[in-house]
Amino acid sequence: MTHHKQHTHFDFAKLTERERYKILIGTVIPRPIALVTTVSKDGKPNARPFSFFNVLTHDPAIVAIGVENYSDMRFKDTARNIRETGEFTVHICDDALVDQMEVCAIKFGPEVDELSEAGLVTVPGQMVRSPRILAAPAALECRRHTTLQVGPAREIILGEVLGVHVRSDAVNPANLHIDQQRMDAVGRMGSHTYARTRDQFDIKTLTKEEWALRQQLSNAATA
Repeated sequence: MTHHKQHTHFDFAKLTERERYKILIGTVIPRPIALVTTVSKDGKPNARPFSFFNVLTHDPAIVAIGVENYSDMRFKDTARNIRETGEFTVHICDDALVDQMEVCAIKFGPEVDELSEAGLVTVPGQMVRSPRILAAPAALECRRHTTLQVGPAREIILGEVLGVHVRSDAVNPANLHIDQQRMDAVGRMGSHTYARTRDQFDIKTLTKEEWALRQQLSNAATA
């Protein structure tokens, strides 16, 4: 017999914006982290991490990042740069990159180069103008596909992935297998908490025929 634990319900219409935020970041876990680089129209680089991020489809290849701008509706550097240049690069953050990624999260003014402050070495983008961070295990070079305005200061930016750089020791180019342990990615939890991805397990989804056979064997065993 299965015993279900009690659940507490929250009506989002009765919560403040901050309360909704706390519930969402505490329940939708772990969230992948996008360390996004862009350049302004006059060539100034910018880097910022986002944990409201994921891949949404592979054909076309689309990733999405949720960006919170200033409450007076001014764009933050990432959103403005993407709006003006149409380009950005998403870097997957591994455990070794966490401290430098957090430097890029500091609310510096637009005159500060976060990449320089964090000591991150970059090379020019190959398919986009935004720089590529060499320490990241993977970098997805993207062109803006769609921007969804979902509130006065919030937007969701969809980017089409034009190409991906994967650290060579983590990928087999012959069969496209990517070594998840070597990627060593981290995810964002609630509050100030992060999670590593080193504790992994495999589950293969059964076909309906395999499921039917399993059910038959189970029924036979209990008969």
